[in-house]
Amino acid sequence: MPGSGPPLHLHLSQDEWFYVMEGEVAFQVGDQGPHLRSGDSVLAPRQIGHTFSAVGAPAHMLIAFTPAGKMEQYFIDAEAHPKLAATEEFINRYEMKWLGPSPFWKS
Repeated sequence: MPGSGPPLHLHLSQDEWFYVMEGEVAFQVGDQGPHLRSGDSVLAPRQIGHTFSAVGAPAHMLIAFTPAGKMEQYFIDAEAHPKLAATEEFINRYEMKWLGPSPFWKS
């Protein structure tokens, strides 16, 4: 959804690949800020801070992690506890490091 998305974070051991299937998505990957549209992709390498948010309308993406690590469990637990999913303590449990709020979050 526009104005939402994960906090700024990095993965300790996983590379994360994003493929935009529908819509437009703004990313921050390190010091780069690409805007991707349907058919575009971007890689967020391990140890590089990143976040994203849809622009203008909801978007759909395919996201892959390699190696998977604890990411499947993160999504299972985040669905069960959505209010905790973007908090520093929660994120840091899953081989990620919380770096701060997303620059795309609306106040």
